[in-house]
Amino acid sequence: MIPLVIIRHGPTDWNVEKRIQGRSDLPLSDLGRQQVAKWVLPIEFQDYRWVSSPLGRALETARLLGGEPEIEQRLIEMFWGSWEGQRFPMLRDDLGEEMKRNQARGLDFRPDGGESPREVQARLAPWLEEILDPTVAVCHKGVLNALYALASGWDMMDKPADKLRDACAHLFHVVMGSPQIERLNIPLVME
Repeated sequence: MIPLVIIRHGPTDWNVEKRIQGRSDLPLSDLGRQQVAKWVLPIEFQDYRWVSSPLGRALETARLLGGEPEIEQRLIEMFWGSWEGQRFPMLRDDLGEEMKRNQARGLDFRPDGGESPREVQARLAPWLEEILDPTVAVCHKGVLNALYALASGWDMMDKPADKLRDACAHLFHVVMGSPQIERLNIPLVME
């Protein structure tokens, strides 16, 4: 069993505006930098190997946490196609029943011109098989959700059994390329 710690990047301006970021390469907001600077990785994980999505918000988060991450392309956020920069309420209004049908597809939900969660899982699978050492990975909500779905069997048709909180580490164990949930929502903020 190899420990794998997943951390979602800190906040950006688009997070605050509730815009879909996808692969748009946005930096952390000033407030996001201040928040991440207060995060402390539990000591048990501090000697782990660090990897990060290539997007700036993830790299900056890893560096602010004290990591020197290797870039791992397969950790890049789900591609949201023409929906990047949009807000879900506007998309629901514009697309109506089409959006409801698409969302009801769960793992096969696909934004216009984008990538499905199942495709995110497919690109994560070979990476999981390559993990040989305890690892901290800084990535994105879509990647975290895809990994959680792999580990839990969640089909993304309804809400997940667990809420995956921001400003937390999520500990999985990888066994022969298969992720298993160990501990979720480990706080990073020191009170």
